[in-house]
Amino acid sequence: MKLPSLAALALLLALSSPDRADSSAYDKIVTHSRIRAKNEGPNVCALQQVMGTKKKYFSTCRNWYQGAICGKKATVLYECCPGYMKLDGKRGCPAVAPIDNIYGTLGLVKATTTQKYSDMSKLREEIEGPGSYTMFAPSNDAWDLLDPVSPLGYKKAKETNENSPTGKLFFTVPLTISFDVCRLRCCPLQVVTVNCARIVHGNQVSTNGVVHVLDRVITAVGNTIKDVLEVDDDLSTLSTLAQESGLLDKLGEPGQMTLFAPTNEAFDKMDREVLERLKNDKGILQALLKYHLLKSVQCSEAIMAGASYETEEGANIEIGCDGDSLTVNGVKMVLKKDLVTSNGVIHLIDQVLMPDSAKQVMELIGSSQSTFSDMVAELGLAEAMRPEAEYTLLAPLNSVFSDEIMRMDQRLLKIILQNHIVKLKMTLSQLYNGQLLETLGGKLLRVFIYRTAVCIENACMVRGSKEGSNGALHLMKTLIKPAETSMYQILKVDGRFKIFLSLMKTAGLIDLLHQEGAYTLFAPTDDAFAGLSEEDLALLSSDVNALRTILLYHISNGIFINGGLESGVTNLLKSIQGRNLQVLSVNNSIQVNSLNVSDNDLMASNGVIHVVKTMLYPGDLPVGRQDLLLLLKRLIKYIQIKFIPGFSYTVIPLTFIKRTITTEITMEPEIQTFTRVIQTGPNVTTVTKVIENEPTVTKVTRVIEGDPTFTKVTRVIEGEVDPSVTKVTRIIEGDLTFNEHTRVVEGDPSVIKVTVEGEPSVTKVTRVIQGEPTITKVTRVIEGEPTITKVTRVIEGFSGELDTDGELKRILEEEVTRVMERLESDAHILEEEEIKRIIQAEGGKGFSTSVTRVFPGEPRIIEGPDFSKIDSDNPELIDAESERITKIIREGKPVKKRLAVKRGAVAMRRKRPMRRPANPRQ
Repeated sequence: MKLPSLAALALLLALSSPDRADSSAYDKIVTHSRIRAKNEGPNVCALQQVMGTKKKYFSTCRNWYQGAICGKKATVLYECCPGYMKLDGKRGCPAVAPIDNIYGTLGLVKATTTQKYSDMSKLREEIEGPGSYTMFAPSNDAWDLLDPVSPLGYKKAKETNENSPTGKLFFTVPLTISFDVCRLRCCPLQVVTVNCARIVHGNQVSTNGVVHVLDRVITAVGNTIKDVLEVDDDLSTLSTLAQESGLLDKLGEPGQMTLFAPTNEAFDKMDREVLERLKNDKGILQALLKYHLLKSVQCSEAIMAGASYETEEGANIEIGCDGDSLTVNGVKMVLKKDLVTSNGVIHLIDQVLMPDSAKQVMELIGSSQSTFSDMVAELGLAEAMRPEAEYTLLAPLNSVFSDEIMRMDQRLLKIILQNHIVKLKMTLSQLYNGQLLETLGGKLLRVFIYRTAVCIENACMVRGSKEGSNGALHLMKTLIKPAETSMYQILKVDGRFKIFLSLMKTAGLIDLLHQEGAYTLFAPTDDAFAGLSEEDLALLSSDVNALRTILLYHISNGIFINGGLESGVTNLLKSIQGRNLQVLSVNNSIQVNSLNVSDNDLMASNGVIHVVKTMLYPGDLPVGRQDLLLLLKRLIKYIQIKFIPGFSYTVIPLTFIKRTITTEITMEPEIQTFTRVIQTGPNVTTVTKVIENEPTVTKVTRVIEGDPTFTKVTRVIEGEVDPSVTKVTRIIEGDLTFNEHTRVVEGDPSVIKVTVEGEPSVTKVTRVIQGEPTITKVTRVIEGEPTITKVTRVIEGFSGELDTDGELKRILEEEVTRVMERLESDAHILEEEEIKRIIQAEGGKGFSTSVTRVFPGEPRIIEGPDFSKIDSDNPELIDAESERITKIIREGKPVKKRLAVKRGAVAMRRKRPMRRPANPRQ
């Protein structure tokens, strides 16, 4: 191998007009170094040299202050800036270097080895003559670093061919010139490279061109990235996957790319199941490979500090350096770097980079959410997520799981975490305000979008959302607590807001706390009214417009939780009254009108409640009465309320209140007519629905609204056109008592179940009358012929007959009360489960579970049926027990008349009044 041809390859002389290798970028690098060395004299540049090496770099802002390059300690050197020289006895570098031809300029820039081999290869006479050239000249150190077994075979050639120069060659080759220079005052990267060789001295002008000195010897390139993958045995797996994904052809196109190429060994390290899953989905496989491909050329010499770069997949990766090694996402994985091609550069890595888009949803969870991941796995929720389905994880940070939460019953914790898994894949861009998300636990979560936050119920997100192949991950600041009840129910159960609720009712605003919607309520506790007498409260309620104005100033449309408020600034919330509330969020607490909120983010199904201990009042709203002014001054001390004689409050139309009144229902055997009147504010809307059909099940609800007593009647008729079963439930809500009476008549009314419990007032009556022989279901279902009924009868000291029809009539007409605290003072429709709990009295708070009706005289107890005999397979035992019970009932409680069931319209006739005992009931 002869030296001239090798040297010619190395010199890379471009036959073109003088090119200053992006002089603007390079000049900025030099200018920064010149500033750093301004105290050393004119035209002096500051350089940093990595200790233990000959590598020198123009100083950068970050490296200058860190005193290190790629984690290696660096010392500062001062040299003449390119194009300038020292003069004896002069400070700095005051002289401009003389201009010579390219050959002479090589000596000026101390590229003497390149100059020597230009002479030996007969290149000298060309670069001394006329022309316009750009020469990339390796420095002397670059020649010394040349690998002795490289294709150039420099050292061997030097020893054997020093005295045999023959011929001269010129090469016009494609060059990749890259630079990465920021325009900020402190720039992390300031390097210009040519085919991944760093320019250490650039833009040295000569009479016939320009010279750039490089830190390594470069060679001509002609292969594309695709060509390299197809011929390199270590990259055969990558080549195959690129072919299967349809990406290989792109790697053969012209461009400026950087490929981090995993070797075969890197793919062998992957889990087999994961690799197979990737291979079986072309879209995911393509995303995986594109994550290894950058849209720009990034040579190792240009990486002096960590920086983020966008991949073809769309996500970013972090590229940095650690000494002489490159790092990817903080990991040293680069085996071989700077394989230059005609359309980019390749770095070989020993790991496969996995983008989020190729991961399954559980694989998205990071170390900051590891506790959530562990709990989801331990509680079996991960197994409940089907692989083919899509989910969204709302993962609380590790700090959320306090000791108290971790000690929680696992069944309850499982329910909580179920509400952190949404059934659909919802990325951040797909969320919108008011959206409802269904969870694995069946709850619906509300989405709130604010200026600077995205929140779900009471919990707001933090940065770090990810999108996987079958789901998305969002990081949450706190545990999510889905709303269960309305604002009214929360306030009532809490017990601290009795006066506020009373005032809302007096003002006709109580329905606002019940109805559906999205409100923010600053609710004053009873402490806010401390010291007020009944006369004071009456005065406050005397002017309904004033009362409404004050109360509606506490309520704003929209749900604003603490995490959704912009921190450190005043958030203006327009109240329903019309004036703004000034809300400030500081250090995870809230202030409204400069008052501290003692308790925030009480989530309700129709809004959120923030608790205050002082009444709020608009600062610019005057008062027109002296007595009211004195009262308000006692309540509101944080502002000065103005007094304007004769001022009157504006009437606020209650168009935002939704009042619902359900009217009478008319039923015919073949046609059912349902009429519903809904009154909203001053407007009345009537809706009539007619169903022309033969009814088999008809449900009628009638609600009568009044003050102070509300009555709810539910009537259900089941059967054919001529129904044989009638069930009537009547519930009257009023004063605090509750009584229950149940009567069942099956077939022959001599078989009766009567249970009377409680004090002498009765409010709930359930009566079931069944006509022709059918199966009766009361509290227990008896299969078979309906001849056996459970009878329980307790009568103390009562002799004579009990007229059941009369007794029912008396019970229905008596004064009614209630004991169940959770029933509201205004009407609402009881759901099936609620009625069931009331009847069964499941031991909940406020339920009456033991009531006894006492008649004077000696007690007489009639034993009920033996169900072990009833349930047996022996017909003789069943018949015997049936006869015994029938005899007991007839002897103990004769019934004069049978209750009639008319065919067609249902009607119940009471034949005779009940005979009452001589003594009053106790």
